[in-house]
Amino acid sequence: MLAGIYGLLSASFFVAMDAVDVAFTEASVGAGISSLLMLVAITMTGRSEHPTRHKPVLALVVVVITGALLIYGTLDMPYFGSADAPIHGHVAPRYINDSMQEIGVPNIVTSVLASYRAFDTFGEVVVIFTAGIGVLTLLSVVRLPEDVTKSYSLNDSMYEQQLILRIVTKMLIPFILLFALYVQFHGEYGPGGGFQAGVIFAAAIILYAMVFGLRTSRRVINQPFIQLAAAMGVLFYGSIGLVSLLNGGNFLDYSVLNADPIAGQHLGILLIELGVGCTVASVMLIIFFNFAGRREVQQNRRDKETK
Repeated sequence: MLAGIYGLLSASFFVAMDAVDVAFTEASVGAGISSLLMLVAITMTGRSEHPTRHKPVLALVVVVITGALLIYGTLDMPYFGSADAPIHGHVAPRYINDSMQEIGVPNIVTSVLASYRAFDTFGEVVVIFTAGIGVLTLLSVVRLPEDVTKSYSLNDSMYEQQLILRIVTKMLIPFILLFALYVQFHGEYGPGGGFQAGVIFAAAIILYAMVFGLRTSRRVINQPFIQLAAAMGVLFYGSIGLVSLLNGGNFLDYSVLNADPIAGQHLGILLIELGVGCTVASVMLIIFFNFAGRREVQQNRRDKETK
């Protein structure tokens, strides 16, 4: 609850600073999906700390070296509020003055992230996809303590007897999904886009799973489909850049996608935002289902070992 309050408070600060897109992201991630994932993590925590048989010296060394390199890298950054910062040079005025004429999108943030810096955004989507793969890899090799595997699981929903909660959840989820679609396709004209829409969509599915249980939610959307969708989102994003190259333009240059450059920009932004939303929603669900389903997986392994 405190994490959700902190996320909403941070979002209100960004709204006060006229950074509405950043506030929207903070509200959907900090106050939304993060709080739900934290609740899932708490349910998978045992009553006592699992004893470690070795001292993680190597991990400590890696963390210290990485932290030192990151701190060293900040020495080249401009001072906070410095008038000589690159953002106050020619780049920002050009985006502000020429974005509408070149891209034709009212929301300058979308034109920068999805068009001018489309290659950077593509890298961020790849990073999110890689994080999902990392979660799958780590959770497949780490065993849960015995007291955790015998404790509560989302397969046995704690809210089965809460009829009002289940009815209210059924009423809310369609509106949450509809709002996610609105955010997905309205990012050109207002705050939003594929990232925020993907997080909101994933939050709706996670809410359904927390109230009705994992088994019920897996009948709605299964694990292999989610993993495929995460990869297809990245592939779809990259394929837009490949089509741009084949049409004689630069990578992720949407102007060549249509005879009218502005229409091409609109089409390209719409398509890559679909890829972003697909990957983000799928990775969030991959993380959730693998965290919440660990008890079931570990119990199946123990049953096989016993036999």
